Amino acid sequence: MTDLPTGLSALRDRYDVLLCDVWGVIHNGRESWPDACAALVRWRAEVGPVVLISNSPRPSKDVVAQLDSLGVPREAWSAFVTSGDATRALLAPRAPGPALKIGPDRDWPLYDGLGVVFGPVEEATFVAVTGPTNDEVETPEDYRASLTAAAARGIPLICANPDRVVQRGDKLIYCGGALADLYETLGGEVLMAGKPFTPIYELSLAEGEALLGKPLDRSRVLCIGDGVITDVKGANDHGLDCLFIAKGIHGVKALGADGKLDAAKVAVLLDEEGVTAAHAMADLVW
Repeated sequence: MTDLPTGLSALRDRYDVLLCDVWGVIHNGRESWPDACAALVRWRAEVGPVVLISNSPRPSKDVVAQLDSLGVPREAWSAFVTSGDATRALLAPRAPGPALKIGPDRDWPLYDGLGVVFGPVEEATFVAVTGPTNDEVETPEDYRASLTAAAARGIPLICANPDRVVQRGDKLIYCGGALADLYETLGGEVLMAGKPFTPIYELSLAEGEALLGKPLDRSRVLCIGDGVITDVKGANDHGLDCLFIAKGIHGVKALGADGKLDAAKVAVLLDEEGVTAAHAMADLVW
């Protein structure tokens, strides 16, 4: 049974460390949410470390400027781990490639210093995906031809962002995970290190333990996120409790006619993917 706390403050005695998702929990790609940011500031000041754990395909040091520009206060987080950080360990042994690169230019920092070169699908030894090149308009179908050719050659696809979609303002846009799904349907092999997979959790838990200054008790780590198949599943797979932020990418699906969180609708969202969440809130608040 999923508990519906009124705010994060109700959980302050149960957990020592937060592993908190970013996009969909504290911002929507256009603006940050003051109440969510304030809740993390309070937790960090009064309870313990906050490790941001994001499926951004860029290394964390290259995403901090985005958080700053969206008004996310530095006081809201103690450390930052991204899928890009974890994915670099998959890319490095495959350098120099060449790789068939799919993704926008803003994601170039993922490859910094790795020695990976890029080429056409006919020469590639693997596919490197961060997302659609123009995610405002493109869909996975725009990549069917090139991915079909890559799958036919039997080369793996490394996806640096397992998210299928994210909310940008009031619009849902496709991410790398949607292209990875298509590649799998074409018979291709997909490798990922971000949520819900183990590498990003190992990095995040190590950061949490270092910040805590003592061995980490996993029963006192709380994951926060809005993605059922990334955040909630990742927490389940790694024996961690999860606070499901039900609005996020799911919009009003978990809300009743009164605009409040509906426990039955939350259960449906989770049951559809065979996962559970210890707690759920509509939005992250203190």
